[in-house]
Amino acid sequence: MDVATLTLALATITGLYMAWNIGANDVANAMGTSVGSGALTLKHAIVIAAIFEFGGAMLVGGTVTKTISKGIIDLAAIGSDASLLALGMTCCLLAAAAWLHIATHFGWPVSTTHSIVGAVVGFGLLAGGVDAVNWGKVSMIAASWVISPVLGGALGFFLFLFLKHKVLSADYPLAAMRRWGPVMVFPIFAILTLALLFKGLKPLKLDLSMDTAAPLALGIGTLMTLVSIPVFRRLTENAGDLDLKTSLRRTEKVFMVLQILTACFVAFAHGSNDVANAVGPLAAVFATIKEGIQDQVEVPINVLLVGSLGIVVGLATYGYKVMGTIGQEITELTPSRGFTAEFAAATTIVVASKLGLPVSTTHTLVGAVVGVGFARSMGAINQQVVKGIVASWFITVPFTALLAAVLLAVARWLLL
Repeated sequence: MDVATLTLALATITGLYMAWNIGANDVANAMGTSVGSGALTLKHAIVIAAIFEFGGAMLVGGTVTKTISKGIIDLAAIGSDASLLALGMTCCLLAAAAWLHIATHFGWPVSTTHSIVGAVVGFGLLAGGVDAVNWGKVSMIAASWVISPVLGGALGFFLFLFLKHKVLSADYPLAAMRRWGPVMVFPIFAILTLALLFKGLKPLKLDLSMDTAAPLALGIGTLMTLVSIPVFRRLTENAGDLDLKTSLRRTEKVFMVLQILTACFVAFAHGSNDVANAVGPLAAVFATIKEGIQDQVEVPINVLLVGSLGIVVGLATYGYKVMGTIGQEITELTPSRGFTAEFAAATTIVVASKLGLPVSTTHTLVGAVVGVGFARSMGAINQQVVKGIVASWFITVPFTALLAAVLLAVARWLLL
């Protein structure tokens, strides 16, 4: 077996392994709040993840990926050795997947993007030296360690204070939910629609300008608000005749409906952003071996489908550890708290992505969960768990960089 054939085989295996680990860690943390609050069972979370991750990847994710993740490495500094690039990307996949597996074992929600970025930096340093790495790009990505949880946490904090004041602490919570429920439906559908239409549906040639997309998003948000009014009236029947305990219990059941909507939103946003992390480097390896080094490569639809399938299998078989951390260990979640955290995270991700700010899905969601807990009290947050999660974030890039460099050094010695 020649080096190219062996590299292809290794890349295929590591790509599937990467997809499995993304499902177990990244998708699991996206679904964790819904499962932890009781809004969704594990089975239902897997079904929703499968449908909306696929939808996000196929409709919004696009089919073109950079050969070197996010322009971190200068191709000219690597040289013209296609075998080295293909082998290096395979080592990057394996290093990132191995770190995700370790993190999942300990229940740490970590960033898939940061895992791959660290691995690519390690590859670039070994293959091309210090000048091969775009340190400005790396600095921007590192900034997301702070930007993501702060933005998600701030929005989660203020949104939950609003819900607590207007609904949960009202004399008649279910009656308050009848008034405020449709109001909450508006931003869910308006922001999701804006995410789709504002340079979102590029594969379908429907990426619109903000001037065109914004009125459509506002219109759809308004329409869904009007549609939801009779639904909330039905869900809140006899609101004024209930004692406070029963009223709160029924209010939380209504929040389950909203949380399921936001769970779909989070899964769609994740699929649009991160599914390519599993299959993009794999497509790059295939294209490099077949056609030589290129700046961009096409990601075939069937490869995206395989990556999405691997992600769903990872969620189903090993996602329970990270879901436990997000849904139960950081702070106690109810449907209202889970809805707040998911909506805050999804909104932050979509808005920041459109503004070009570097954010991490994982870091944003953890920040939102902490923000919701902090809105209750400092004692509502398990600080030891949060410290462990933050420590794992800072370990991610150096660990995967070192591992990728070691793997590449061994591979070069054995194969090249």
